Amino acid sequence: MAKQARAVATREQIVVAAAATFDRFGFHGASLGQIVEASSGLTKGALYFHFKSKEELAQAVVERQHEISITAVEGISSTRASALEQIVMLCHEMGRQIVEDPIVRAGIRLTLEFSVSTGLERPGPYQDWINACRRLVETAITEGDLLSTIEPQELARFVISSFTGVQMVSNVLDRRVDLEQRIDQMWQFLLEGILTPTCAGTSERIRQARWTREPASN
Repeated sequence: MAKQARAVATREQIVVAAAATFDRFGFHGASLGQIVEASSGLTKGALYFHFKSKEELAQAVVERQHEISITAVEGISSTRASALEQIVMLCHEMGRQIVEDPIVRAGIRLTLEFSVSTGLERPGPYQDWINACRRLVETAITEGDLLSTIEPQELARFVISSFTGVQMVSNVLDRRVDLEQRIDQMWQFLLEGILTPTCAGTSERIRQARWTREPASN
């Protein structure tokens, strides 16, 4: 059991080091040597024991980022907030993860790089975010917050596409220091066109929705 625990810890150490390296250099710019150097004392042999190639390691980072995102979606769904507030929470939580978690940044960067440089369809977290958002849009329409004329799939894709553009431009222009403000601005413009007349006066409250994560138990 101790040996197995060490193997799990070593694998985790490698994934974290790989994420930091991919986040900094991208897939093509990163080398296995740089990843080993970033992993604080591990050897290249230890890396190859767990991962046979840089591609396999990159996929592990994308999968870990996917797990982090799904955990957030599940956590937000367990709140008592309205479905529309949950969509706002999801966008802000995605933004927080991108700013604070190198695994998330690396996973998103790798997904984009793979689709551009190889033409491979690896929608990864994007499709899951769209699906989660679509379900929330459907519920928000039922709850009377969103116009019944809205097509849930189209709005869900638009929200995730808008968020993706907002965070990318924020990164290019301001290194994402203003990302929270820009996400809020996105919702300020968007809510005006999708709220039902009876909810038109609640846009400010909806924009303030944030997910408060439960502290980890000991």
